[in-house]
Amino acid sequence: MADELARLLWGPHAQPRRGPKPALSLDGIARAGIEVADAEGLAALSMQRVAELLGKTKMSLYRYVPGKAELIGLMTDRAVAAPPALAGDDWRADLTDWSAALYLAFERHPWLLEATVGARLMGPGELSWVERALAVLDGKGLTGGERLDAVVLLSSHVRGIAQQARASGAEVETRLVAALADVLREHGDDYPATLTAMTASAEGRDQALAFGIERILDGLEALITRRADS
Repeated sequence: MADELARLLWGPHAQPRRGPKPALSLDGIARAGIEVADAEGLAALSMQRVAELLGKTKMSLYRYVPGKAELIGLMTDRAVAAPPALAGDDWRADLTDWSAALYLAFERHPWLLEATVGARLMGPGELSWVERALAVLDGKGLTGGERLDAVVLLSSHVRGIAQQARASGAEVETRLVAALADVLREHGDDYPATLTAMTASAEGRDQALAFGIERILDGLEALITRRADS
């Protein structure tokens, strides 16, 4: 499967290997899959559904894409789109913009949270995001492994916040916060630290995405400064 996906993602492969003149393209098939997943999630995605959307038979798709796993790989690489253009004069601002753009990608296509889990082959689109972030940290005194770990740390934080937002939704979260506030009014003496924190943030809830990004970058800045001074 990995070899076939590599061919589809990275090879000069846009046409099926045999048969009559192609009536479809990999891009068109992937876009149809994205349409299904955006509307109904990955659980609803199937070769049959995509074929119906394209007005073709399921068997005709197999001339282009061997199965659902490869289809999801193609969809993922197109759905992430291009990484954001970065100014390049402030590494912290650049990585903040990169992280915010990644969050928006998850927000536009929530199924990406499922599709990008675990060991897998990245396509050129997805790998360009990694390249863009690594380039920001080039020349900062970090090892290659540290730069990779920094990108993983940022993307993991973004993923976690996006996953939480997807699982609850703003309306549900608002109701739960209100319910917890009622509980704390009655049991606040048993949870004084929680009561104090929630009371202090009552006029505006902490923005966990931005807060986490800033703290990660604070740690990177401390490491970069220490390396420069040593």
